[in-house]
Amino acid sequence: MEKLRKHIEEIIPITDEEFESIKPFFTIRRVLKNQYLIQQGDDAKYEYIIMSGIFRVFYLDEDGKEHIVQFATENWWMSDYIAYFNQKPANMYVVCMEAGEVLCLTLEGREQLSLTLHKMEHFFRVKLTKGYMALQQRVISLLSNNSQQRYKEFADLYPNLMQKIPKRYIAEYLGVSRETLSRLYSSNK
Repeated sequence: MEKLRKHIEEIIPITDEEFESIKPFFTIRRVLKNQYLIQQGDDAKYEYIIMSGIFRVFYLDEDGKEHIVQFATENWWMSDYIAYFNQKPANMYVVCMEAGEVLCLTLEGREQLSLTLHKMEHFFRVKLTKGYMALQQRVISLLSNNSQQRYKEFADLYPNLMQKIPKRYIAEYLGVSRETLSRLYSSNK
């Protein structure tokens, strides 16, 4: 739980007493490689903060083609947020790519934390805003950048993921073929 405290304190200062009141809202879950946290049709009961491991958030289109929305690693938050905030069945999948550990937070817990500890409401707002900005930047990149620019942007933003994620998933994330990714990888060595 000390990782959680450090993560929170990157945005807001908290006392020992405040942290003790925050801890019960989070449950620890160990996750194995290839284990799903969310599948389409599930209730999206939790949002997750990653303590360790690598995760992939994606959806499947009508033809069964996977579209990766997000990779997530330590200190990142993830869920099917449309389902989570609307308390509806999930449309997304969240799968573990490298075994790890997550902390789970229910929407009810999030709301109660925000009501009882105003600092946490600020924390959640900052995290949600940063996540929205990153997603908007990703959409802009997909719409306006060529494959070379998208590859460079990904490699610059997430150099540690380049070595840990199978190339086929990076290609899907960037919206390029596996062959194109190989050419991009070779030209950027």
